[in-house]
Amino acid sequence: MKILVTGAAGFIGHFAALRFLREGWEVVGVDSVNDYYTPNLKWDRLREAGIEGPCGLGERRESALHGGYRFLRLDLTDKEELLSLFRQEKFERVCHLAAQAGVRYSLVNPDSYLKSNLEGFLNLLECCRHNPVAHLVYASSSSVYGFNKKMPFSEEDNVDHPVSLYAATKKSNELLAHAYSHLYHIPTTGLRFFTVYGPLGRPDMAPILFAKAIAEGKAIRVFNFGKMKRDFTYIDDIVEGVKRVLDKPPSPAEGSDGFSSPAPYRIFNIGRGEPVDLMEFILVLERVLGREAIKEFVPIQPGDVEATWADTTQLRETVGYAPSTPLAEGVERFARWFKGYSWR
Repeated sequence: MKILVTGAAGFIGHFAALRFLREGWEVVGVDSVNDYYTPNLKWDRLREAGIEGPCGLGERRESALHGGYRFLRLDLTDKEELLSLFRQEKFERVCHLAAQAGVRYSLVNPDSYLKSNLEGFLNLLECCRHNPVAHLVYASSSSVYGFNKKMPFSEEDNVDHPVSLYAATKKSNELLAHAYSHLYHIPTTGLRFFTVYGPLGRPDMAPILFAKAIAEGKAIRVFNFGKMKRDFTYIDDIVEGVKRVLDKPPSPAEGSDGFSSPAPYRIFNIGRGEPVDLMEFILVLERVLGREAIKEFVPIQPGDVEATWADTTQLRETVGYAPSTPLAEGVERFARWFKGYSWR
């Protein structure tokens, strides 16, 4: 099987590519390697997969460790280059994990979200339309649930009230995917990820922000005065869920229980299914790092929500899987990596 992985230098994309390679799949990874956060970390992820960099846009690299892995530095807003790649490679499946991430950054740089998350995704759908694939799986987000109060969040819940531009773009991705599934019979599955953490994770997220501050003896900013809950989900569990979903494309007859659609279209939550108090997460992190955090309690940020919690019933019933890595085990693995990583 030949699969395209977008966002291959990103956190989830990197580990997903490695998971597919273990299956013996041929993987083509693409990424723009932008500077939303330090590109050094992105090149380190690629280097772990045998891809040496840096390289410029349009340049290709073959993995020195995996014979079935090639990387192309590509911006998804370059439609002609993307179409050329699809025509050349004839992908059987697409795993779309590239996006402009981050809720808070969308408050100061909205244009980057429209270009990457909307224009880039539309270009990808057009490529799948003109170069048919057996299954397009793409990253949505738990942020689409907005201020929903009913817990846990279910795929059948209304998600018409996003509270950040980032969430709005992810909801838009789901709508665009449905239209293309209906019009052009492209099997699509959207995955609403819940607070992913682990080694080589994003440095703009709480685990690395907190770990760096604790290690340096600096204060951590604890939003909403610590009254936050997150469904922390370990990276290995996320990519296992992605792989299993890729193996089971929706059919037109199935539709989706949550959306009552006859199109070959589905949405799944992928989360641990056990919300954790933010203060408990900090306590576990303090224990594994061997240092107490200096805490600065601050109000909730615009666009943030107080709690997230995934109902994974549909994922379990459809593909027979649900994340299971305990928090303490996942944080211990994260901490071992963090202590040995050289930040540049």
